[in-house]
Amino acid sequence: MHVPVMLAECLEYLGVKPDGVYLDATAGLGGHTRAIAERLTSGYVIACDRDAESLEIARKNTADLAARIRFYHVSFARLEEMIGAEGLPRLDGLLADLGVSKYQLTESERGFSLMADGPLDMRLDRAQKETAADIVNFTSEKELAGLIYQLGEERRSRKISRAIVRARPIRTTGQLARLIESAAPRTEKIHPATRTFMALRLAVNRELEELDALLASLPRWMKAGGRVVILSFHSLEDRRVKQSFQAMARAGRARILTRHVVRPSEEEIEGNPPSRSAKLRAVEML
Repeated sequence: MHVPVMLAECLEYLGVKPDGVYLDATAGLGGHTRAIAERLTSGYVIACDRDAESLEIARKNTADLAARIRFYHVSFARLEEMIGAEGLPRLDGLLADLGVSKYQLTESERGFSLMADGPLDMRLDRAQKETAADIVNFTSEKELAGLIYQLGEERRSRKISRAIVRARPIRTTGQLARLIESAAPRTEKIHPATRTFMALRLAVNRELEELDALLASLPRWMKAGGRVVILSFHSLEDRRVKQSFQAMARAGRARILTRHVVRPSEEEIEGNPPSRSAKLRAVEML
């Protein structure tokens, strides 16, 4: 069952108006989208995602609310183009949950999880060409080490990169996870390959560049009084969101609603362990 992360907190900070227009920039399987749509009367939700398969599941999961939801298969970088092309109004609220969905993690053929063996893929949009296997097998040792260090914040990046280059070709997630565990044995609770897998996912999908595009365009999309709520799951994302919100506040474009980052409750973490690393930040546009 799909459990949307920090749902009550997201709705509280969005302050959904029954006649408002809202954008769920990462619809995923539709959990947040449904909750927003349920609170609307004459308003509607624009539900977007890069992952066409997830979006189709979201459409089925919210079929009873179809009159209040418009679906678009689009990345952050193309959101502004889509909003312009569709002639959509300025937004009353925007929500972005930057995490990977349970569906993506549990479907081994998608290649996101180091716990289930599958092809080394990791594409959010399977229409794009480059996969994680391309990066792992064709990037130079030095460049690969830099990528793992910068995007995965992995201190043992050089050791891991050296082991990867020597073991090429690497085709599956299981093969890569076992190789990293052998080259850099476990020293903490998380699997030794966790940070490398994250780095590869961010690189394949250009997730930080996509997030930067989303943050830069907010002042052009949002109504005065419109609210932006973003859930991030690691420090590279959270830092970008925090700095962008602070810059908008200094420029007189927004008011920060979350003086300190908001985290999930102990009860939520117990019932939905993947939520443990979530961080919520919100602003109101001026």
